[in-house]
Amino acid sequence: MSAPAVVLRLGSWAELGAEAGPIRFEVFVEEQKVPAEMELDEFDALSCHVLALADGQPVGTGRLLPDGHIGRMAVLAGWRGCGVGAALLQALIDEAGRRGVARLVLSAQTHALGFYARFGFVPEGEVYEEAGLPHQVMTRVGSGYPHR
Repeated sequence: MSAPAVVLRLGSWAELGAEAGPIRFEVFVEEQKVPAEMELDEFDALSCHVLALADGQPVGTGRLLPDGHIGRMAVLAGWRGCGVGAALLQALIDEAGRRGVARLVLSAQTHALGFYARFGFVPEGEVYEEAGLPHQVMTRVGSGYPHR
């Protein structure tokens, strides 16, 4: 039996937050011990969100801020390694291209640097700590080309 197809939905926080929020809470607050008050912020209302659904159930999410920052990438533990994160990231890159965003920026947890590098993101600066986890800024110039 094959894994269920993953469907992606793009939308606002008002449209997707009820389904995306619990994924982020589970991944960031429960698993990674990020303080709950740091997880939701004022940028949710300004961002384009993507939601991954498998058999109609939310399994992953991410967001694109108007300034080209990608963030809050989260995939439920049972769905990691199944291509959900890649699909989410590619959807956000594609949306940035449609919006004419030429430079994408993200703050990658260091264990995910290789994942983002496969999509053309390049590390910049030093590793730093955010919410008790090591991160590094990564950028990608030119959102219109496909990932490697």
